[in-house]
Amino acid sequence: MRDLALIFGAALGAALCVGLVGAAALRLLRGRSITVHIFVLLTMTVTAVVAGVAVIAEAMFLSPHDLEVVLITVSAAAVVSLAVGWLFGRRLAAAAVWADQARERERRIEKGRRDLVAWVSHDLRTPLAGLRAMAEALEDRVVRDPETVDEYHRRIRVETDRMTRLVDDLFELSRINAGAVRLSLSAVPLGDVVSDALASTAPLAAARRIRLVAGESGWPTVTASEPELARVVGNLLLNAVRYTPQDGTVRVDAGRDSDTAWLAVADTCGGIPEADLPRLFDVAFRGEPARTPRPGNGGGEGSGGLGLAIVRGLIEAHGGRVDVQNIADGCRFVVRLPAAGT
Repeated sequence: MRDLALIFGAALGAALCVGLVGAAALRLLRGRSITVHIFVLLTMTVTAVVAGVAVIAEAMFLSPHDLEVVLITVSAAAVVSLAVGWLFGRRLAAAAVWADQARERERRIEKGRRDLVAWVSHDLRTPLAGLRAMAEALEDRVVRDPETVDEYHRRIRVETDRMTRLVDDLFELSRINAGAVRLSLSAVPLGDVVSDALASTAPLAAARRIRLVAGESGWPTVTASEPELARVVGNLLLNAVRYTPQDGTVRVDAGRDSDTAWLAVADTCGGIPEADLPRLFDVAFRGEPARTPRPGNGGGEGSGGLGLAIVRGLIEAHGGRVDVQNIADGCRFVVRLPAAGT
């Protein structure tokens, strides 16, 4: 019995030494990945077993040949244990990271859904209250002079158009999130799409004394669905005009890099805070605390903060990407799409 106690004590001492070294290693590596931590724990466990066996084998005064056989046997088992542990440790770490990312993504989606409902409710409630007040004023003949009546009719039309655009954006966004966007891809001349979008945006730009400038050449042909691409370009131009101060400039350029075509929309908005850049394409993000459209930025032309989210969704559906960066006097959005013929 005493011999067994001595054997246990010797093996325990060897294992404790290995455990202390392993604990120090884990402390030094606390900033590393889960895989590294799992491998260190596994190595510590296997090494503790090997150290215990080696200490006891040495204490038992085995012959050199027998001691060599014991150590080879234990080493072979250790190698197999470490290899299997490394393989399954990586899978376990990947599964843990994936599960954590999935939970975080689900939290973000749920938060975005709640925010979207709250923001859209506000964006609909405000014009509806105004429409109701103006309709009641007209119905009760509170306003009678033709000039005021005409103004009420104009404002009713403007608010109705704004709500129509908001509902259209919500429908488009729901299609994107549900993966229900069906693209009819073809070779689309980018210059034609930009020309049509500039013509649609010109009245708003003229009203705000904003110059629309387009490159004279270098317009590539892209592989895209023309209606969705037209919406992307229109949203980018409208966003640029809305946030560019009066007497500013919005410039559109395009080009081609090997098998990728790019479209750039640059404005003179003064730049975007660096903290807001990662959130710029989030649903209902406007970069301003108030949800009510500000005077001078398009007023009734507001889109509820869905325009850039739709841009990103449609571009990603095409297999492309969209980025934004600050430039000297504003910001620059760059869309990249597969070029036709690639």
